[in-house]
Amino acid sequence: MSRELWRFLPVGYLFTVLIEAPILLLGLSPRHSIRRRLLAGFWLTACTYPIVVLVLPLLIADRTVYLSVAEVFAPFAECMLFGLAFGLKDELGKTTAWRDASVIVIANIASFIAGELLNSWQWFGWFS
Repeated sequence: MSRELWRFLPVGYLFTVLIEAPILLLGLSPRHSIRRRLLAGFWLTACTYPIVVLVLPLLIADRTVYLSVAEVFAPFAECMLFGLAFGLKDELGKTTAWRDASVIVIANIASFIAGELLNSWQWFGWFS
């Protein structure tokens, strides 16, 4: 199983970035430059995706439990990372901070739904 997960990692990463980056690019608050928004699309996924794809499936055998843990972990961790890297103390609790966190969660939900659709049509071929 581990070999399949490593083989899937780059495909899934690119797929996830293609879904999430445009959402972050359009949705993150204007206080972030276009460059930072685009960087977030690649960087946040790069930080969480290996854990979601390589670590959690080996720790959690039940698919429903795995998906529940992974889909809570990824947006939570990405919101924390984004906040630590780009959050300013004076932005904490303000509308822009909530907007950024909400957009990160929406991007994760969108990639999850897209991935589940492709998986249900067996386009990925490795997971059923």
